Amino acid sequence: MNAPVRLAALVLALSSAPALAGPAVLLSPVLGRPDGVTLHGRVLADTPHGSTALSRNVRRLASRNWKGAKVEVSFLGVSATVTSDEDGDFQVTLPPPPGGTFPVGGHQAQARVPGADATARVEIVADTAPLLVVSDFDDTLAISEVTKPDKLVTNALLRDADTQKVVSGMAGFYGCLGADSGAVPAFALVSGSPVQFGPRVGSFLARHGFPAGFGVYLRDLGPSSLSNYKQPLIRSLLSRFPHPVVLVGDSGEKDPEVYAQIREEFPGRVRAIYIRDAGKTEDATRFKDMVLFKEASAAAEHATRAGLARSTCVSTAFPASARTGTGMP
Repeated sequence: MNAPVRLAALVLALSSAPALAGPAVLLSPVLGRPDGVTLHGRVLADTPHGSTALSRNVRRLASRNWKGAKVEVSFLGVSATVTSDEDGDFQVTLPPPPGGTFPVGGHQAQARVPGADATARVEIVADTAPLLVVSDFDDTLAISEVTKPDKLVTNALLRDADTQKVVSGMAGFYGCLGADSGAVPAFALVSGSPVQFGPRVGSFLARHGFPAGFGVYLRDLGPSSLSNYKQPLIRSLLSRFPHPVVLVGDSGEKDPEVYAQIREEFPGRVRAIYIRDAGKTEDATRFKDMVLFKEASAAAEHATRAGLARSTCVSTAFPASARTGTGMP
């Protein structure tokens, strides 16, 4: 029996195994503004569990959604109750208390259903934030090898936040964005990773030292999300947050095309587009007026020259000896 067949057999066996009793709530970290915040998540009828990365990942994907769950959501003294839809998803927009605003910075939101609860960080973004950075995840921040099916399966199912490899230097690049160290950019991760992997993605970002306060917006897997799933999310973010925008992705799938479309739809908003070379770079027209880079140091140096990053930070994060031969654009 070859490796793909053995893996398929394992997936089938694990997905059909009984789950632990009790539901689970997935509450996504989000970005908000002082005048309101939109919280979203999913309720699972069964708590995913497992003793290995494979069993945990498969059961995350195979867990039954809880339709019709009454979800109590609260944030800084404001609360609401919503009902999960047929996919177990819920979403609610909370305004600040009458006559007030939500304070800028990171705060905790809560979501509860009978038998389970969850918390997630909400980053209230200041109007003075220098940038909104919209980032992909797979093959931009984490090594997923999406263009290689066998390796994609390995990275998706056999690895977790502790064992999936990070793209070297990207945490340093993100940490240096913003021309003033006192004004921190807002970061939004818009990814094709499934919503069930939200906790894994959050743990990965923290483990590898990415800036705190990422809003995380993942894909609801299904026939309707096979393509064009990023654009609505990015449009919503750019409509809600009027800040200058930096887009970061990779060349392995459709990030260059998606970002070019967003740049055209929001003229004057996108300050730079950075695309990590993850293959499929033969057609140079895909990267028109974008920065195609192999090493994060090259993107960081470009951002410094463009006034989007702090030169002292970049020099510290990427010593000159490590930047030699990076193919700086």
